[in-house]
Amino acid sequence: MKIVSRDQWFEVEHCYDGISLISEPFVRPFYRCNLWHVQGRDKDLLIDSGSGVVSLREQLPWLTQRPLLAVASHTHFDHIAGHHEFPERLVHPAEADILATPTGENTLAKDYVGDEMFEAHPDCPLCYAEYRVKAAPATRLIDEGDVLDLGNRVLEVLHTPGHSPGGISLWEAKTQTLFSGDIIYDGPLIDNAYHSNLDDYARSLARLRNLPVRTVHGGHFPSFSGARLRELADNWLRAHE
Repeated sequence: MKIVSRDQWFEVEHCYDGISLISEPFVRPFYRCNLWHVQGRDKDLLIDSGSGVVSLREQLPWLTQRPLLAVASHTHFDHIAGHHEFPERLVHPAEADILATPTGENTLAKDYVGDEMFEAHPDCPLCYAEYRVKAAPATRLIDEGDVLDLGNRVLEVLHTPGHSPGGISLWEAKTQTLFSGDIIYDGPLIDNAYHSNLDDYARSLARLRNLPVRTVHGGHFPSFSGARLRELADNWLRAHE
């Protein structure tokens, strides 16, 4: 396995309107979580926190120069393993127990963490048997209709279960921007995890496809348009009739 230095582990792409994408380029695409940093006037938002293999705070110290809310779109390992580094941690009540007491089983780490996940390791070879997601108990529970007010921008919490019971999306109505987590992205959707539910999945997709979305920033793979969202949702719904 190729070895890279820790200062190479993260890539940051400044997109537009105070939104940046943080990614781990040496995690292979299927497993690579999108970490979305949203800058506000009074505080910032970090949606998901990646694999935890390398410290976000150590390599991206600017993340903590302003007040920051670390939100879990859901609690699979690739989305929450960096949450313990941040003092304000938000999650849906249905998955608060996983964030507080993560295991290899309830975060899916046991099923996925291995050689097939990585193009390289940081500094020295990883021992997969020793990989752990650290406990990061929520400091705030968020549910349907709650709002995250960053001062000059407001994001509404949408409860979008299906991929997992506590999955959420964040909707910025002013800019018609949706941060969708893993309920929908432009790639192979996972609807068969141990706590996935196909009926919930169908309801969540039907709901999202009817929003006036312009841009979707998903939990994996590149961002896409509202038209593509409707196409992806329709394809899934037809396949599961």
